[in-house]
Amino acid sequence: MEFVDLRSDTVTKPTAAMRKAMAEAEVGDDVFEEDPTVNLLQERVAELLGKEASLFVPSGTMANQISIRTHTVPGDEVIIEADSHPVLSEVAAAAALSGVQFRTIHGRRGILTAEQVAEAVRIPDIHRPVSRLVCLENTHNFGGGTIYPLEEIWRIREVADRFGLAMHLDGARLLNACVATGIPPSEYARPFDSVSLCLSKGLGAPVGSMIAGSKEFIARARKNRKMFGGGMRQVGILAAAGLYALEHHVERLAEDHFHARLLAEALAELPGIRLDPREVETNIVIIDISPSGMDPREAQKRLRELGVLVLPFGKGRLRAVTHLDVDREGIQRAIHAFRRVFC
Repeated sequence: MEFVDLRSDTVTKPTAAMRKAMAEAEVGDDVFEEDPTVNLLQERVAELLGKEASLFVPSGTMANQISIRTHTVPGDEVIIEADSHPVLSEVAAAAALSGVQFRTIHGRRGILTAEQVAEAVRIPDIHRPVSRLVCLENTHNFGGGTIYPLEEIWRIREVADRFGLAMHLDGARLLNACVATGIPPSEYARPFDSVSLCLSKGLGAPVGSMIAGSKEFIARARKNRKMFGGGMRQVGILAAAGLYALEHHVERLAEDHFHARLLAEALAELPGIRLDPREVETNIVIIDISPSGMDPREAQKRLRELGVLVLPFGKGRLRAVTHLDVDREGIQRAIHAFRRVFC
């Protein structure tokens, strides 16, 4: 059976043209900073995000964790949204690798306000950790692909400046926000001291993420990358996929957004499903099936039997993510499967 795989945009496979670019990539030893394809990718991403430099790393988790390590010292505290990726999906790495703790705040669909951040900043006290860093996520995965309002980011930046805090953006799906809003990546990145960007989600590269920031920050991040085991050798083969993705797969993210809305509008009409299509801003659809009384794992199993793959996403919810390997026909097949399960 050929599946319509909506579990994540991480399941995409390199296109034939991307594989060709990878096969033909010029390579060198990246730990010695001698891989020309990696160097070109890093220059392109720094320019894209309006930063002085960038660094190629194996994964989005490593990008966030290197950034946290580079901004902090053990015993510091990071102000972060409670359902963000570093909190829920990075295996407590900030505590294990950097010796910092999170001060978590519940946002609305993943979005914090400047007032919430200001209230979370620790007053200097010998008994308390030092507030050092604010981490935001755009788009917000567990919020349902929510786009962070740029004006609110700038209000949070004003709070950070007032208290002397650095800011990091988990921009794994930042380009989804840019395509949806028309705001350039450099404008979204400008308020932040560091930004991560994933190449292996909607952009369709097989592996890799980027960190961008000042030259001084990236120099320290490079050393932390080595410490974390992320120093790679002839990795231009992978960097070539990232370059191809940036050149050919950014504008097409709009197709994924269209398919997500198409799916959401159809599912919202089904009995047993609670879903507001207006909340589907990018390529992630959170499907509340609690009115049906069905367990998410049972729903996942029944949909799989019909050729559609989704993920349980907490109590009473499923997640579906559109991407370049799911076309309009695949969305229609998914809609048909949901109708069979929930009607």
